[in-house]
Amino acid sequence: MRVKSRNLFKYWIPEWLIKIILFSLLMPSLTLFFLPMANPNAAAGHYGCEPLDIQFAVGLFYMGFVGFYSLERRFFAYLAAKEYFIIFHLVQIITCVLLFNFENLWFLYPIRFIQGMLFAGAVNLSISSIFSRLKTAQAREISFSVFYGMLICTTPFNNIVTADLIDQFDFNFLYKVAAIAFLPGLFLIVITMNATRRKVHFPLYNLDWASFVLYSSILIALGYMMIYGQQLYWFTDSRIQMATAIAMLCGILFVVRQSYLRRPYINLEVFRFRNFKFGLLIIFVLYICRFASGITNTYFANTLHFDPRHISYINIFNLMGLMMGVVVSCALVLQKMPIRRMWISGFISLLAFHGSMYYLFNVAANEQHYFLPLFLQGFGVGLIMVPTIIFIIASVDVKLGPSAAAVALAFRYFGYIGSIALINYFSLYRKGLHFNRFQHQIISSNPLVKEELATFSGNLMQRGMEHGKAVKVGYKLLVNQVHQQAELRYAMDYYLLMSILIVIMILIIITMPFVNKTILYLKSKTLSPA
Repeated sequence: MRVKSRNLFKYWIPEWLIKIILFSLLMPSLTLFFLPMANPNAAAGHYGCEPLDIQFAVGLFYMGFVGFYSLERRFFAYLAAKEYFIIFHLVQIITCVLLFNFENLWFLYPIRFIQGMLFAGAVNLSISSIFSRLKTAQAREISFSVFYGMLICTTPFNNIVTADLIDQFDFNFLYKVAAIAFLPGLFLIVITMNATRRKVHFPLYNLDWASFVLYSSILIALGYMMIYGQQLYWFTDSRIQMATAIAMLCGILFVVRQSYLRRPYINLEVFRFRNFKFGLLIIFVLYICRFASGITNTYFANTLHFDPRHISYINIFNLMGLMMGVVVSCALVLQKMPIRRMWISGFISLLAFHGSMYYLFNVAANEQHYFLPLFLQGFGVGLIMVPTIIFIIASVDVKLGPSAAAVALAFRYFGYIGSIALINYFSLYRKGLHFNRFQHQIISSNPLVKEELATFSGNLMQRGMEHGKAVKVGYKLLVNQVHQQAELRYAMDYYLLMSILIVIMILIIITMPFVNKTILYLKSKTLSPA
């Protein structure tokens, strides 16, 4: 399943320009990934829903990507590269135009899933076309780094680019911008690519739609459980019970089906490799820790009252850390450094971020204090991400590479929805516990509370407010302070948990002898990463 690289582009295009074009074709699709999370409150207000619904919309994009990845390889082998690029660019433009014109949440959900499926095609075709042109393992490792660097930089990059647009236009205007962003790539495809087909033309018959439906049902059910579970009080709600039953039933059917298929959708033999399973643990924990930065952004918005533009500019330091981490990890991989050192260094950087943020959470703070922690968080993620993906794929036989990539992609998704479940637990349950505890102190005859209330009331009366109304407003201001304190406490609890988890992971990495001198290298020359 190789592209005829010598005929894919016109002969007069330099090799370096071809690689830039192929990577640039990914950018619009990458920006669609976390686009609704650029400003969840604005998106929720636009669709008349809750922020959790916006999280689920982002999750559906991820579900479409994960679920369709293995089936997409059949289309990848069937269509000529140029017509495949044109097809999914045109369909992505259509989906963006539809989302620009329709504001219904239930219309958003299936479109986001379809966009995720199209993203799988963009990733497979672009990266495989690049890989087919690379002659050395070093070049392939650099391409891995560039791709994953682009992927993990998507969220802060989106925030920076869209902050001003959201302030000036409706949220759906972002989809109009996204549709326009696909046009330059479409134009480049038409004028630079030849209508090259693969050496072997595989017809589209016996597509394993049954496995795709079962697999996607598992992903959707698990995503619904994790995102809405805490809000619906988990298994006391019939919807969570139904989602659990669907996930378990489809999971059993999927595993049984794979064991009987001659060409399984995902070859479960990958789980026989010890390093592969350990790599999945690392990537799962990394993704749980990675999205803890969302709590920091919430803290900036709700407690320090930063506007979205200000938050996006502060996250430039996180973006710088991500890029620096990816560059350093790529250099270390090329130097054949044992992966244990990279993992330990990356998790120490993440531990420094969580530990420092634990002590920096306050109702008033200097924004400059957060520059270094945000940089360290990005650096840690970038340092761990690329070596871990290479470690996972290199841990299995070459023929199992596509299945290993698909499972690694699934575990990144599990880490994403796992982080959402944990954050929702702490933001809804733990925050409520802290608020009730603080509220009890307000109700009781606490002299400090009386003094604070008198201060609020006095300030309001000095500005001309009547005594009775000043007392009521002062009490509301006091309750708002209690809400802020409860939010700070739940954030501190979460970051403390993440710090403990990171320490445990560092100890596990140190004590695992089989990763002591593991050197990373890629065995396949045609592998498409996920």
